[in-house]
Amino acid sequence: MPWLQFSVDVAGDRADAVSEAFEALGALSVTVLDAGDEPLLEPAPGETPLWRDVRVVALFEAGTDPDRVQAHLRETFADLALTIETGCLEDRDWSSTWRDSFGVMQFGKHLWVCPIGETPPDPDAVVVNMDPGLAFGTGTHATTALCLQWLDAHPPVGQQVIDYGCGSGILALAAYKLGAVQLHAVDIDPQALLATRENAVRNGIETGIEVLLPEELGPVSVGLMIANILANPLIELAPELAGRVATGGHIILTGILAGQAEAVMAAYRPWFEFEAPAAREEWVLLVGVKLGHAQQGG
Repeated sequence: MPWLQFSVDVAGDRADAVSEAFEALGALSVTVLDAGDEPLLEPAPGETPLWRDVRVVALFEAGTDPDRVQAHLRETFADLALTIETGCLEDRDWSSTWRDSFGVMQFGKHLWVCPIGETPPDPDAVVVNMDPGLAFGTGTHATTALCLQWLDAHPPVGQQVIDYGCGSGILALAAYKLGAVQLHAVDIDPQALLATRENAVRNGIETGIEVLLPEELGPVSVGLMIANILANPLIELAPELAGRVATGGHIILTGILAGQAEAVMAAYRPWFEFEAPAAREEWVLLVGVKLGHAQQGG
């Protein structure tokens, strides 16, 4: 059945209040989107990311009185002179909508990412079946693609791997399919952990993987650390992430804009020697090798 949709553009600091007003009126869902085409760099753990200008989108049952919703919002936020857009949204199978846009994708020579139920043309392909669910990560973003291509060219055979900021789990699962023996998939978002667990089961990976919050990660030293979480938190986490990589092991850092690469490498140079950055669109991938004389992080 169709849904009734309301959209309101407000300053980021009013988003929570508008969202709560929609929920009080019976909204089935409320989503906060970027209203100004502003890049959002990931905050430190515990902080809430938000754009300066946001669009709050609420869905209601089709029988909802739109005049009542609009009148309540205008009365509650009389100081904002709100512009409220109203429309109908046809019901769809949202769980499979992404498949309409993204088919099978190849990364490097052997690695393929496929929607559930689809297969690549290469019979010898290493396949990761994905349904991102509520978490980001299908392989289409430049940062994810850079990591997948690196993994294909440098399969972590026999290694323990940490995927820090695992999202949908795509990088951890690719590492496993390429020979890793133990995965530690870490994220601050419980929805990401849920998506990773579900995708692991879809790929037949029920042992050899732990999915957990950062504070649940015990003392572990790995041959490969992957962190696709953007520049600022990468810089803050440098001692923590560096301390979990074994001497001679690799660290793969991305979510980094080209202009941020030097600052991120500077934060990790006490422990790592870096190759020249690999680039895709405006993003870069940094690959470092743990030095034998490195100062150990916490």
